[in-house]
Order: sequence, then structure tokens, then C-alpha cells
Amino acid sequence: MTSENQSLKVTRERGRPRVFDMDEVLDKAMIVFRKKGYHASSIADLGEAMSLTAGSIYKAFTDKRTLFLRVFERYIAIRNADLRQRLQHFPDGRSRIEELLQFYLDSAVEIEGRRGCLVVGSTVELQTLDEELSELVRQAVMRNQNFLVSLIIEGQKDGSISSDLDAETAAGLLLCVAFGMRVVGKVQDVTNGKKTITMVMKVLE
Repeated sequence: MTSENQSLKVTRERGRPRVFDMDEVLDKAMIVFRKKGYHASSIADLGEAMSLTAGSIYKAFTDKRTLFLRVFERYIAIRNADLRQRLQHFPDGRSRIEELLQFYLDSAVEIEGRRGCLVVGSTVELQTLDEELSELVRQAVMRNQNFLVSLIIEGQKDGSISSDLDAETAAGLLLCVAFGMRVVGKVQDVTNGKKTITMVMKVLE
């Protein structure tokens, strides 16, 4: 493999090169950042998870901040691709929103839920991140809300959602519910998740 996105050669302190799969090490680092957050994740924690020495991490990514940026970008790309793949099978705005909430509910249970959401976790840390990282997180949150607004407007156009509904306000509520599921999932599975989704969907009637 020669693509930078697939593999990366890192020189060890003794000069022996090591080749590793970039996506694989980013995914391993992702678990650490999701569980502990940006600040609490040490280079030692990341190195153990990634099976890399501290020196190799610094040679490959310069610092923890750069590694986090790469991980955050990959997390967003994976999540968006997974969500859009699920939503494409549903015929109208209302059913897509319901499936979006189910997507967040599924992500909030068992091992996946305990690992947490990198966007939600980073939002909690927002005030302690530098300006660039904070803006990156804000943009991710706003993209989520704007996507919900687009689904509501789509539903209003196809008749599956009430035309009297204020799309911005409803999207804000749905975002709070979706993100709230991920927060609860860090501690325990969401109680009566299906009923919660049914109750929330009544808002769109």
C-alpha cells in the first residue's frame, strides 16, 4: 500500500522503518478519544491503543492535537456515511427523521454507547479547547442541526410533516434528543428508547 490514507512509514528511534495502516491506527486512537475526551487522553494511552511508541506518534502526527484533528475528521466521515446509507432506504422526510433517531439510539447502547460520541464529548469540552478545535466542533454540531432542518423541510414538502411546524425550532429539539441519547449511553442503555422516539415524533404531526 502506497497511499498516505492507507499506510504510513514511520522511522523508529533506532532507524528501523515501520509501516502501519493509517485508518487502523486512527480508529484505535478514536476509541481512546471517545472514551476519555481530548484532554484526558495521554500520549501513553494513545500509544498503547495504537501499538505505537510515543516517538512514532510524534513522527507521524507531530503532536496530539494533529492526531485528534485527523481522528475527528475520520469520525465525522464514517458517521455521516453510515447515517446517509441508512436514510436512503426511507421514502419521506418523516420516516428519515425517525430512522435518524433510531440510528442515534442504536449508537447509544452497550459497548458502542459506553465509548461515547466524539462530537458530543468534544462539545462538552468546548470551553477548554483552543479556538480552532472549538470552531471545528461547533461546525460539526451545526451541520447536524442543518441536516435535521433539511429533513423537516423535505417532510413538509412531501406532506409527511406538518407545514405549520417551525423547522429551526423542531430541529433544535431533535438535536437535543439525539445528543442526549449519546450522553445517557455513556452510563447506561437508554430507557424505553423506542417509546422515546415515538413520543418525539409526535412533535412533527
